[in-house]
Amino acid sequence: MLTVYPAPAGSSVSSPADQVSWLDLFDPTETERKSVESTYGLRLPSREELSEIESSSRIGEKDGVLYLNMPIVAYAGALEEPSSPLGFVLSKDVLVTIRYTPLRSFEAAAAKFAHNRPSSSVEAFAAIIDEMVDSMADLLEGVAAELDDVSRKIFLRRREGRRKRTQSNEDLRRVLTKVGSIGDRASRIRDILLGLQRIVPFVSGLERELVPHDVRGRLKAAQNDVLSLTDYELHLSNKVQFLLDAVLGLINTKQNDIFTVLTVVSVVGIPPTLVASIYGMNFKNMPELGWAWGYEFGLGMIVLSAVIPILWFKWKGWL
Repeated sequence: MLTVYPAPAGSSVSSPADQVSWLDLFDPTETERKSVESTYGLRLPSREELSEIESSSRIGEKDGVLYLNMPIVAYAGALEEPSSPLGFVLSKDVLVTIRYTPLRSFEAAAAKFAHNRPSSSVEAFAAIIDEMVDSMADLLEGVAAELDDVSRKIFLRRREGRRKRTQSNEDLRRVLTKVGSIGDRASRIRDILLGLQRIVPFVSGLERELVPHDVRGRLKAAQNDVLSLTDYELHLSNKVQFLLDAVLGLINTKQNDIFTVLTVVSVVGIPPTLVASIYGMNFKNMPELGWAWGYEFGLGMIVLSAVIPILWFKWKGWL
């Protein structure tokens, strides 16, 4: 799909093509690609070229046209959306973006351009970068809030009357899945921030006639924001790892508790079994066989041999 965003009304243009400041190609067809290339004299990279991860393939300049790409971009708020590359072709006359997945930042930029048209291709690029940075900041804030909520569920003990409510295996399984999902989204955000860390300094770092001074200042401010967001994302990633370790630790503790109970039960059952086995032998010389209360004595011995180990385990704090 090809979407055209015109330059401000009233600007001096020499041809119909000059009226366009941004062309957004969303999952473009071959016909749309060739149309843009022939109209503006540009060469658009293929999806395979945009997906290359080498640094030399991500940024470049040829005949005054900047070629920028981010090989891994996703709609970081939804895991069901697959990752895909994003490309920018920035010339003095027009900005061409090539993408294959919905991006909230592009939708926000398009909404703003409907009321405030960009004055040039570079200004359109700077506006999109600003929206991408704002979108990443909002997503990181959401990730931080979810991590805080999960942290409270893991570490705060609630009481129901006098008994502590322990987390079931199903609760821990849900928390583990939740933390993993948050970590995956944080990883996607980091991929986007790393891409921005490469392309934004490339555009703003060198003195080019293509990039006016005021736009260069906006891009440098966006660059500083990206660096701060990257540091914050690293902090959140460390917290994700900490919570994963905590949940796994709780699961191991719960398993150990189960093994402790099973061990105690097995040990408690040994003495009664021994007593029952002794009195089940029925030898003639066993004096208890002739007792009037021999049966009750045997039952009492069985019960007592079970109770004494339980009391011992409780006294030692093992149960």
